[in-house]
Amino acid sequence: MKHIAILGSTGSIGTQALEVVRQNSDRFKVFVLTANNNADLLVKQALEFNPPFVVVTNESKFAEVKNALSATQTKVLCGIDELCEVLSKPEITLVLTAMVGFAGLIPTLAAIKAGKDIALANKETLVVAGELVYSLAKEHGVKILPVDSEHSAIFQCLAGEDHNPIEKIYLTASGGPFRGRDAEFLSTISRKEALKHPNWVMGEKITIDSASLMNKGLEVIEAKWLFDLDVSQIDVIVHPQSIVHSIVQFKDGSMKAQMGLPDMKLPIQYALAYPQRIENSFPRFNFMDYPNLSFEEADKKTFRNLALAFEALNKGGNMPCVINAANEVVVAEFLNMRIGFLQMSDVIEKCMREMAFVENPTLEDYMESDKNTRIYAQELVINNSF
Repeated sequence: MKHIAILGSTGSIGTQALEVVRQNSDRFKVFVLTANNNADLLVKQALEFNPPFVVVTNESKFAEVKNALSATQTKVLCGIDELCEVLSKPEITLVLTAMVGFAGLIPTLAAIKAGKDIALANKETLVVAGELVYSLAKEHGVKILPVDSEHSAIFQCLAGEDHNPIEKIYLTASGGPFRGRDAEFLSTISRKEALKHPNWVMGEKITIDSASLMNKGLEVIEAKWLFDLDVSQIDVIVHPQSIVHSIVQFKDGSMKAQMGLPDMKLPIQYALAYPQRIENSFPRFNFMDYPNLSFEEADKKTFRNLALAFEALNKGGNMPCVINAANEVVVAEFLNMRIGFLQMSDVIEKCMREMAFVENPTLEDYMESDKNTRIYAQELVINNSF
């Protein structure tokens, strides 16, 4: 029986993780659930799974959740500090980090310092502070198990290949809802259009990132740290059907690919149950439903976010932190219809040019870079000066 803390249990990954737990109650026990704003769903989850602890990171929602669970044995905590403290509980076997954005960094670091294995769905943690995260994981003997479908695919392809060098990895991208479109078309698209992903059902932030190819850019940075790769060993190819989730090419030229239907529950289950594969009732892939699988070059010129992510990774230091902070601001502004789709890249690029560069950042440097970039990006949007 694995006792699991699910950070961000009301989001897309968190709710799907609970579906996996629900179907495998003999294997998994929920020990901690956390959420920021969605108090109603958090309460509903707590009443079903009866975790010993629930953490509300948004203080304004604390009283509501505490009152709703007052008749239960669940202890309700509040804030990031109490979340970090509860992650040190000896009963916890695995921490699923599914909080959105930079907010996931500090709890993930706390869980690593407590010696907990991490099922990582919060890619921004490695984007922002990959070197710090991996040095801490090594120091504390912690496994980091990728949950993103692409990184899970690479991880699965590397099973049994410990002593065989990687020549290259190919992260596959669906291309999003605007694959093949030009900049003129993208200049007029709406929030509603950008949220219509052709293959995956995801949260709003990651759906917009997928439409702009920033999600793939963040995954490139994440892959560098997960698999200890040079930038030259990472490529992105567009695969509209989302069946081949990613590919590893070895030194002898042979390639392994992991395939399956586009369903996040499979990589979630793989991470939770690792190193076992467990039975499930998920739909099975049928080759006759997909007689043709196609691949295309990613359009980095039109979808500039992907090129900017490679640039940030090449520069290193705090630049991936800067690009992540700027992106979180512009995605929120686009969803609030205060900025256009292409203008997101304009703001991100200006932040990369103007923010102070730190070659060897500490945690404090990351925190400062994140804060200052957000302020600057917000000013650019407000003043329409990008």
